[in-house]
Amino acid sequence: MQAQSLQQDRSVGKLEVVHLFGSGPIPTGVTVSRQGRIFLNFPHWGDNVEATVVELKGDRLIPYPAELPQSGSADPAHRLLSVQSVVVDQKNRLWLLDTGRIEGALAPTGGAKLVGVDLSTDKVFRTILLPADVAPANSYMNDVRFDYTRGTDGIAYLTDSSEFSHGLIAVDLATGRSWKRLTHDPSTAADPSMQAVIEGEPVLATGPDGRLLRPRDASDGIALSGDHRWIYYCPLFSRHLYRVEAGALANPSLNDETVVKTVEDLGEKGMSDGMESDAEGRVYYGDLENNSVRRRLPDGGVELLAHDPRILWADTFSLAHDGYLYFTANQLERLPRFHGGRDERVYPYVLFRIKVDGTPTQ
Repeated sequence: MQAQSLQQDRSVGKLEVVHLFGSGPIPTGVTVSRQGRIFLNFPHWGDNVEATVVELKGDRLIPYPAELPQSGSADPAHRLLSVQSVVVDQKNRLWLLDTGRIEGALAPTGGAKLVGVDLSTDKVFRTILLPADVAPANSYMNDVRFDYTRGTDGIAYLTDSSEFSHGLIAVDLATGRSWKRLTHDPSTAADPSMQAVIEGEPVLATGPDGRLLRPRDASDGIALSGDHRWIYYCPLFSRHLYRVEAGALANPSLNDETVVKTVEDLGEKGMSDGMESDAEGRVYYGDLENNSVRRRLPDGGVELLAHDPRILWADTFSLAHDGYLYFTANQLERLPRFHGGRDERVYPYVLFRIKVDGTPTQ
């Protein structure tokens, strides 16, 4: 029989490698300022984390900001413990979302917080502590977006991805007051019927009794629609996309039952971690089970932006003013928690970018 070349899975999109992480801890978040400054974060998940937030300068990772300690025994309210997300807002200010949780330990008082940094001075201008009734010790603050069309100084919207306290949080940036909605709502919870399959293997975690369980990581990705009407969000272990009216979530006088009435299930989109939006009304997200990056259109249609075997867990997205969509690929599915304690990760992790025609949401 004459030898023939067999067909293979085709790659789609032109991925550009921005940075290779040849050693060190797993990166999750990335954000890019108007001036092109790139910031990254590394949560404390068991790796040796020398700095939980850094600025990428050339090939160097510089701890940032210089004034905040990122180790030691200082008051948790005045140091960075384990930052899960970094976001440059519409005012070109950097915000750091600190979970307060190191290697699974409960968050201490003052651990869970939002920290704002003025990029023109590289100085902290605001620290907002999240109270225990909003962010209990077993919560996990995951991602954040900012809305400057509401409130006297804007509203921040956060996801809590903890199995035990999942929900959405709104923070009044003028007063620092915060409130939580959709707590334990099915739309913010993991889908108990879903079995994630990545790289051909079921994603399972080892329970306290040694049994393999489906992970229950909940509300994770979040994005503000281009017209500021909707907050899009998704639980990590779910394939559904949801949205809630931003005005309802931002109104502290509305109770949970009223906010829930504005929630819409937009159907399946695949399993995703972080999300991003543009001013044109589109939502960007990864498809973790298919090594892909997709974009949801205002009419509900979906575009495939990239498909590549190198996209091993597209974690966080940042749409920059240079016309690129940046995202980390960090092999999270290979963590020891999903492989009976064996670490299946192989360096390097990657910071990718891909050219798009979207404008950052203002």
